[in-house]
Amino acid sequence: MGASTRPGGPPPVPPGAGGSGASTKPVAAEPPAEPVIDTSPIDVAQAYKDSNLEAVLRDLDNELVGLVPVKTRIREITALLLVARLREQSGMARSRPTLHMSFTGRPGTGKTTVALRMARILHGLGYVRRAHVVVATRDDLVGQYVGHTAPKTKEVLKRAIGGVLFIDEAYYLYRPDNERDYGPEAIEILLQVMENQRDELVVIFAGYGELMERFYQANAGLRSRIGHHIEFPDYTVDELMIIAERMLAGQQYEFDAAAKQAFREYIERRVHQPHFANARSVRNALDRATLRQANRLVGMGGQIPRAELGRIDADDIRQSRVFAMGISPANDDSHPINDR
Repeated sequence: MGASTRPGGPPPVPPGAGGSGASTKPVAAEPPAEPVIDTSPIDVAQAYKDSNLEAVLRDLDNELVGLVPVKTRIREITALLLVARLREQSGMARSRPTLHMSFTGRPGTGKTTVALRMARILHGLGYVRRAHVVVATRDDLVGQYVGHTAPKTKEVLKRAIGGVLFIDEAYYLYRPDNERDYGPEAIEILLQVMENQRDELVVIFAGYGELMERFYQANAGLRSRIGHHIEFPDYTVDELMIIAERMLAGQQYEFDAAAKQAFREYIERRVHQPHFANARSVRNALDRATLRQANRLVGMGGQIPRAELGRIDADDIRQSRVFAMGISPANDDSHPINDR
């Protein structure tokens, strides 16, 4: 007689599926698939060429005088990023390099220019979507009252997302002597974005070396998120002379022989005086020299050779207060209206 079931009872158990003497074996889980690694040769030179990196680095060499340690470090970082990208494309372990950076040095040493070139490098290798840099300071990030800082900081981050955020004089975000300061709120928001959206934004903090060190000591979370610290040295007198002549040539001016010697003496004095700002001080000094030249030519009256419109003479330089005894810090050419 065949097997029977009571109405509403459980269905019959198929032979071997259970009951007395039946055994079951757990099904082994599938092992994780091994990553597929491409073992074919890779043309590093071609990858370097395709990324257009050499053109960016060449522009950096041509645009900035000196700064050999900085340029060397940028090339090293570029090599690291290129190899990391090639490893990823080859199926090797993926570990995105830490891209946030710190640029330290006095004003006028090319930090912003290098940040612009760094954005192009990161974009060329696919680490950021856009080769753009948003420059910000404390005033752009920190509010004046409760509830004001977060919207300001988030607005700057919104503009920078997909590219590079360059925060100049970053140490002003932290003012420990002011208990009611809202800078820490901005720093906390930056930390969150640097960690949670590090695939979408690179942050570069910049400022004087000593002040930046204090800033990082007081904000350990920031230091731990920065992968590259680059120090920008002051320019030498010879390098500042090259910078000055390039600036003049760009405006179709030139020193005569005596003016060139006078400007060299100016720099030799100026570098030892307060508030010296490297290329920025050179630019401001040249602005004052061209102002004096214009007043000299108008004061002469009459007809002049056309070439005189582009010639800077020694008097245009030596009228600077830098040549006077007892110059005060307030009368230096980091404040252009004072260097007369």
